[in-house]
Amino acid sequence: MMTIKLQTEKKINSYKTAKKQLDALLENETDTILKMATINAVLKQQLPYIYWVGFYIADIHKQSLSVGPYQGTIACMHITYGKGVCGSVALSQKTKIVKDVTILAEGEDHITCDPNSKSEIVVPVFNKQQQLIAVLDLDSEEFDAFDEIDQKFLEGILSVFQH
Repeated sequence: MMTIKLQTEKKINSYKTAKKQLDALLENETDTILKMATINAVLKQQLPYIYWVGFYIADIHKQSLSVGPYQGTIACMHITYGKGVCGSVALSQKTKIVKDVTILAEGEDHITCDPNSKSEIVVPVFNKQQQLIAVLDLDSEEFDAFDEIDQKFLEGILSVFQH
C-alpha cells in the first residue's frame, strides 16, 4: 500500500475533518478500547500518508507496552520502556517525531516491526489523573511525513482520554 504525503493546508484540513468526526463519535463514550479503535479508524481514513496506526497499552508495573487496537500490518507485541521510539516515549512521556527511522540504532532506538516504515510519530496518552495509559504510534512509508502539525492535532485528539 502506497502512502501519500500531504501539503500543509491539506494536512490541516484532514485533521480538522478527523477531529469533527471523532468529537461526534466519542462525545459521551467512556470505553477506552472503543475510543482507541475509533481513533485508529478515523485517522487511517483521513490521513493518506500513514500506513500503520495503533495504540500500545502501558503496564507501569512491568515497565512495558503491549499492542492494543491498531490498523495496518502485523505489530510488535511487547515493547520494554526505553526501547525503540514507543518505549522511549513511554519513559519520557513526551511526543517524539522521527523523520527517518532508518538512521536509528536497530533494537535500541528503533524496533523494526515492518521494514516499510520510514518515519513515525509517537504520542503519549494520559488518563484523567495524568497517568500514562498508552502511546499512539503512527508510521509512514514516506520519509519526513510527520511534523508539529501532526503533534498538535494528535495531542488534541488524545485529550479525549482525559474526560
